[in-house]
Amino acid sequence: MSEGFTASPLDRESTTYIAGHRGLVGSAIWRKLSSEGFQDLVGKSSSELDLRERGQVFDFFAEAKPRYVVLAAAKVGGILANNDYPVDFLSENLRIQTNVMDAALEFQTERLLFLGSSCIYPKLAAQPIGEDSLLTGHLEPTNDAYAIAKIAGILGVQAVRRQYGRSWISAMPTNLYGPGDNFSPTGSHVLPALIRRYDEAASSGAPTVTNWGTGAPRREFLHVDDMAAACLHLLEHYDGPQQVNVGTGRDTTIKEIAEVIAEVVGFTGETEWDTSKPDGTPQKLLDVSKLREHGWESRIGLREGIESTVAWYREHVGSLREAG
Repeated sequence: MSEGFTASPLDRESTTYIAGHRGLVGSAIWRKLSSEGFQDLVGKSSSELDLRERGQVFDFFAEAKPRYVVLAAAKVGGILANNDYPVDFLSENLRIQTNVMDAALEFQTERLLFLGSSCIYPKLAAQPIGEDSLLTGHLEPTNDAYAIAKIAGILGVQAVRRQYGRSWISAMPTNLYGPGDNFSPTGSHVLPALIRRYDEAASSGAPTVTNWGTGAPRREFLHVDDMAAACLHLLEHYDGPQQVNVGTGRDTTIKEIAEVIAEVVGFTGETEWDTSKPDGTPQKLLDVSKLREHGWESRIGLREGIESTVAWYREHVGSLREAG
């Protein structure tokens, strides 16, 4: 297959398997495809299908024979979880990816989209980070195990393209947030963690909120519904070996994010910063010109996205997943 963007609409009646359909990204992709008229979406919960178990995955593919696969399943977490459990993040993600890709190859999956993470790029990569920065420097040590697993997934897609000529692709989203996120105090990423922390403080009347680090690191945040729209765009327009960055092209400091969240939830106390805790990567802004040049841009503004996410959190706070 030739490199580049091509017009190749997906058949809305063909079987499409979304691995990780109950997670943040997978559920958003499910919503997007449903709204776009896909009639045969397939998803299995982890209790129904353990993607770490090779036999189960092959049995599922033998029965379902999906024409299209979105590989959004992964063990994910914030700085604390990644730093404390590197074996889990490396082993489980490698098994999930390898099992799904091998089964998809065996049962003739036509199009597969592998979802990675912007942490695949070097800690001190030039900003904004272009796709060519991959494998050019040292990774951020607090989540290097997870990053290595995701890099292996990209190489897996490229290997299948080289050896078998399949039109499989990879997308690298920036920091994602939105409905269905993990709001666990110890396992969540920074934005949902801040939403929970500030909302609980506002509800209890706490005078202060304490956040990790200095608040100086700059981060780019993309609403998960924008990510889902980008995934469909890529599946229908892109056919190349290189991963494609997906983001907004704009970043802001953690301190500024905290201020917006505090305002949205109605917290009027003081914010303190525990500088003994790590900041992580100083800046992580993706160069999204490759995707932008070919017809896709994010549409949901940060404040709008935070407001809708806070509303979703408050509606579902009694039934949120607490996995770390």
